[in-house]
Amino acid sequence: MSHVINVGIAGFGMSAQTFHAPFLDLDPRFNIKKVFERSSEKSKMSYPYVEVVHDFNDLLTEDIDLIIITTPNQTHYALAQKAILVGKHVVVEKPLAITSQQAIELDKLAEAQDVVLSVYQNRRWDNGALTVKKLIAENTLGDIVEYEIRYERYSPHKNKKAWKETGEFGTGLVYDLGVHLLDEVVDLFGMPKALYADVTKQNPASGSDDSFRITLYYADKKVTLSSTKYARETAPHIILQGKLGSYIKPTLDNQEKLLLAGNKPETGWNKEPEQDWGILHTEIDGVVIRKKIASIPGNYHAYYDNIYAVLTEDAALLVTAKQAITVLKLIEKVYESATLGQKINLAHL
Repeated sequence: MSHVINVGIAGFGMSAQTFHAPFLDLDPRFNIKKVFERSSEKSKMSYPYVEVVHDFNDLLTEDIDLIIITTPNQTHYALAQKAILVGKHVVVEKPLAITSQQAIELDKLAEAQDVVLSVYQNRRWDNGALTVKKLIAENTLGDIVEYEIRYERYSPHKNKKAWKETGEFGTGLVYDLGVHLLDEVVDLFGMPKALYADVTKQNPASGSDDSFRITLYYADKKVTLSSTKYARETAPHIILQGKLGSYIKPTLDNQEKLLLAGNKPETGWNKEPEQDWGILHTEIDGVVIRKKIASIPGNYHAYYDNIYAVLTEDAALLVTAKQAITVLKLIEKVYESATLGQKINLAHL
């Protein structure tokens, strides 16, 4: 493979426009060669050099090394399967598939075809997630006993993406944001021993779930994940409690907001203002401290740094299909718990 990775992107909605194309466009190691759009040619307005195709099969040509799938959730399995079968490396926007069984099939197929299959879990590189990981690694708070992370916003209207409001399995907020939170927590702490979930529709007009609270139980800690569309005044994004101290992060990472506003992800582009720094209140060498601390800078491009290293240097893949399978199994148990109103044991998951 050449040192420039030729990319074909399937779909050019919000995900491709915001999270994929801006980073790849500025990275000389990647070349966005083709974009599959059903009928429009929006990608060409922003990136005049791309070739727009109107049939997914036209991405599967010899000149394409990597396929990035950003189409609606229900299409991920079939499109990824097609790309893998012709020997393409594949990145799928989360979730990898609708069910864990579909994800298992894709993982086995990728192994058989000897291609890379990864899931775009950019939120591992949020500034809050990176800061929490560092605090845990350095034991700054002592043994962790509780972790809360939430995505809150005020959005009282139905989702503008009609496919997210169909009510089909695989749509809704758990599959949209819950998949990020579950991935991040499993990355931090591994598999929980049990979970309890409440999944609801707060807006009666919503076709799919628009609110959730998921509690994950570990032997020595409890983790709470939540999201709602009815929060004019948001609670802290992160609350991390240890036996020595606390870390409270008031706001969500700023990368998505900046990208949506049209900012290019160049050097220093997402420097976080001090007002958004978290508060660290702990004990270090017998001295109690309470102060604001700068977040570890968020870095969504680190995901593609890893993809490039995997494809050209045989580096270890950071976001794997097997991890996505675990997350999808947890999502299935989330819905089971919410339906039964029961705590679910995960010992045999």
